[in-house]
Amino acid sequence: MEKIQMKTPLVEMDGDEMTRILWKMIKEELLLPFIDLKTEYYDLGLEHRNETDDQVTVDAAKATMKYGVAVKCATITPNAARMTEYNLKEMWKSPNGTIRALLDGTVFRAPIVVKGIEPCVRNWKKPITIARHAYGDVYKNTEMRIPGPGKVELVYTAEDGTTTSELVHNFTGAGVVQGMHNLDDSIESFARSCFEYALDTHQDLWFATKDTISKKYDHRFKDIFAEIYEKDYKEKFENTGITYFYTLIDDAVARIMKAEGGFIWACKNYDGDVMSDMVSSAFGSLAMMTSVLVSPHGYYEYEAAHGTVQRHYYRHLKGEETSTNSVATIFAWTGALRKRGELDGIDALCTFADKLETATLHVIESGKMTKDLALITTIEDPVVLNSRDFILAIREELEKN
Repeated sequence: MEKIQMKTPLVEMDGDEMTRILWKMIKEELLLPFIDLKTEYYDLGLEHRNETDDQVTVDAAKATMKYGVAVKCATITPNAARMTEYNLKEMWKSPNGTIRALLDGTVFRAPIVVKGIEPCVRNWKKPITIARHAYGDVYKNTEMRIPGPGKVELVYTAEDGTTTSELVHNFTGAGVVQGMHNLDDSIESFARSCFEYALDTHQDLWFATKDTISKKYDHRFKDIFAEIYEKDYKEKFENTGITYFYTLIDDAVARIMKAEGGFIWACKNYDGDVMSDMVSSAFGSLAMMTSVLVSPHGYYEYEAAHGTVQRHYYRHLKGEETSTNSVATIFAWTGALRKRGELDGIDALCTFADKLETATLHVIESGKMTKDLALITTIEDPVVLNSRDFILAIREELEKN
């Protein structure tokens, strides 16, 4: 069979531990036999990040700006234990956070729906995509422990030296205080990414905050979304047949539980962090969750929503058999290949991505799956496959098509 030809390379970001092992298997068994795969390779494994003082992560992000589409393996964000384990020069930042900041992107996470893995919420029939703003709020906060009675104020000092202040609280005893911030530019990028992705995927867009309580902070988010929608996207949404609406976060939660799915739910940073885990768990498994970083400048970076599967990796190093779910990592590749095909006008690449996803789902629906799915499936007497055999079963199914 003649291999599918590519025009423009994908930016390939390799990763860590068990997902790095799966990454290699996926390329060898599911991609290279069928595609003349062109990638610009960056090793984001922790050891190489340490060797390059994390410059490789910056280089990978810049390459994504050049080529437009990237696919990323799961990576380690080091803590104190990893500092010792990998003999690190310093506790390097999250690669995902670095890439998000450089690309000015928004993270969209959606569950992979497959027959036999039923959502806990019985009326959820279609995926619910969480769009998470990836800047500011509690993740860039400043906190202070208040030892006793006293006054805490927010003070803004303008460039000309004039000041404006707001009383936070008159403390009569000990307590804590927290300061958060966000930027209009970042909120605008978040809004545009959400509107563009909704148009790209033909899905309704919800946005929710708590502006009734946070009358300046959250209300700023609401106002920016409304201004951009009215000015640049209302007509496009109406022509596409999709809708945008704003509601309070508590109302959104209530509506979500009764909805069928099939829409994008845009959330502020912390809300998106929490709700994406809730949605993925309720749909079945974090290992069945896709993630794509979308920049308003037209850059796309695809990855699995889960981590490096450390526990399985240690078993693998001991020579023990593992049954690690590779579905989200496969779908990271298919997402990137499909987008590359769309941008370059290569229909065969898009079709291949569709067929690989279909083959993956058919294998699970036939009763062959990894251990994590076998524990929650409604399919009777599932066959549990190890990590490699699951990928080989997908290849066999793919070759039928």
